[in-house]
Parts: sequence; C-alpha cells; structure tokens
Amino acid sequence: MKQISISLITFILLAGCASNNPPPVKKPVIVKDQNISNVAPPTPKHKGELKVVEDTNYSSAYMYPEDSVKKEKVVAPTQTAPLVTDTGMNKEECIAMISQEKFDKYTEMFGSETASIKRCNMIQAMNR
Repeated sequence: MKQISISLITFILLAGCASNNPPPVKKPVIVKDQNISNVAPPTPKHKGELKVVEDTNYSSAYMYPEDSVKKEKVVAPTQTAPLVTDTGMNKEECIAMISQEKFDKYTEMFGSETASIKRCNMIQAMNR
C-alpha cells in the first residue's frame, strides 16, 4: 500500500511538471544599418516668397496711455538735516550694559559708535 501511494504521488507530480506546449520559437532580430549621420534634409520643392505686411492698426496712444493720476513732484531739501546722535544712551552707559569687547565688535560691524549705541538701545528695549 505504501509503495502504491508513493508511486501515485510521484506520477502526479511528474505529470504536473511535464508540459504539453512546445517551447516558444524565438524569431531572429533583423538589424538594419542606417547611416543617418551625414544625411542632409531634402531641399523644399516650393520656394515661398515673403509677403510685405503693413501694420495699420498700431496706435501709440493705445499702447502707451498717459496716466490719469498726477505725479507728485519730489522737492529736494535745501539743507540736509544732521544725523540725530542723541539716542537716549551715551557711550559709557552702553559699555556698562554690555562689555567693551561687544561694544568694539558692534562698532566694527556697524561702522560707527552711534550705530553701536543704537544697538545698545535696542537691546535695552528688548530687556524691558
């Protein structure tokens, strides 16, 4: 009984693996040599002539309309006002609040001591 069941299972396994379909036949690939590197496009058969087009509907008033809003005239001041250096804090107070090293660093970064003092005012306003 054992031998019959083993042979039956083997037969079913081999029958399932066997294929009735023949293997597909591969068709050979045909490669055509084309030399397209030196091929120039053919010249056109019809030579067209350029037409002269006259533009009669151009209007500069339409393309560049004048503004209906009056432009304000900018008047240059006759005398330049001096820069306001009074910022509410002097150099000594600024150095007391921040160190001398930071004051020198800000002076170098901003280009003047007044800018460093303004920076001190800003720091003081942020701390309030």
